[in-house]
Amino acid sequence: MTTEELIEKQKNLHSIDDVNDFIKDLVGPTIQKILEGEMTQHLGYDKHNNTGDNSGNSRNGYSKKTIKTKHGEVELDVPRDREGAFEPIIVPKGERRVTNDIEDKIIELYAAGTTTHDIEYLMNDLYGISVSASMVSMITDKVEPLVRDWRERPLSATYPIVYLDGIHFKVRTDGKVINKCGYTVLGVNCDGTKELLGIWIGEHESSKWWMGTLNELKNRGVEDIFIACVDGLKGFTEAITAIFPNTQIQRCIVHQVRASMKFIPHKLKDKFCTDLKEIYNAPNEEAGYHALQEMKPRWEKYAYALEGWERNWSELSTFFVYSEPVRKLIYTTNGVESLHRQLRKITKTTSVFPHDDALMKLLWLGQRRISKGWQANKMPQWSEAISQLSVMFPGRLKLD
Repeated sequence: MTTEELIEKQKNLHSIDDVNDFIKDLVGPTIQKILEGEMTQHLGYDKHNNTGDNSGNSRNGYSKKTIKTKHGEVELDVPRDREGAFEPIIVPKGERRVTNDIEDKIIELYAAGTTTHDIEYLMNDLYGISVSASMVSMITDKVEPLVRDWRERPLSATYPIVYLDGIHFKVRTDGKVINKCGYTVLGVNCDGTKELLGIWIGEHESSKWWMGTLNELKNRGVEDIFIACVDGLKGFTEAITAIFPNTQIQRCIVHQVRASMKFIPHKLKDKFCTDLKEIYNAPNEEAGYHALQEMKPRWEKYAYALEGWERNWSELSTFFVYSEPVRKLIYTTNGVESLHRQLRKITKTTSVFPHDDALMKLLWLGQRRISKGWQANKMPQWSEAISQLSVMFPGRLKLD
């Protein structure tokens, strides 16, 4: 319906039914415009704009969807992208009803990584509502009690697998912009589903710092961790063994490979990487260590590239005692790195956070959005994995 037709119809509103029909005619086009705006926000460029050429993702047509509003059913054309990564906020996937809670929409936009100034523009352009950037901040600040409750919530007694890692940001502190890290502890519970146990903002990691973090987990109910997967950051091993002395530690193989490759000339990287596979693809620890020793004379000129493997062997070789279902889960920290990649997409619009609380707020909103699908998706081959773990850690598997 054109603007002229809407104006003409507005002149002939004589009953409540006329008003409802008029509003219904407005709802569909308004939501459609919001969807188009969200797709532009997701891709980073307007429709038909050359900026999108070779960007790696693009619009890919539409899918039909009928939704229920307080004014009746409305049919929409939901835009799609080629990567299939677009998730509408105004009409989330799987939902068939639109609410009118603007504050919730603002929070969801913010959680998706939309800047306060962009939200200000979207609210005015799409909803016709004047919302200042400072008001957006005030609205999103309402989640802070939820963040506090989440950070203090009780945890399960047993986590078969836990991944520890960090993601770095720039934060303004005492008038200076410094690098800070959002330290994350991602657990796999006994049901095989992922659970983010906590996020901590810190400047310098150390054994003492990680001991405090792990003590906090213990005070929140964690009694036992079977295997802790780490990337080799300073202080992990000492802290874990001090608080959870019966926990096995698996250092990330992928991180160790990357560290070794830094010392190898580009033209030799493929050959070196092929030789490394003989180590971590070995059938058992003895064969893996033998492959490492055989590799040394072949790469004597770059011996320092293999020193880390020798030095960290006790933590690199933990996964050898397990078969494929468990090996795949613990030989790398990719599980938590996938979470970090998604958080990075959400936080990339903020180059410098004004303070720690602003960073924590956005990380919490981001993880809440990301973790919605975790409950329905267990870790791959979990039944086989938990069977092995129950044998390897007899009497320690406690179901809540």
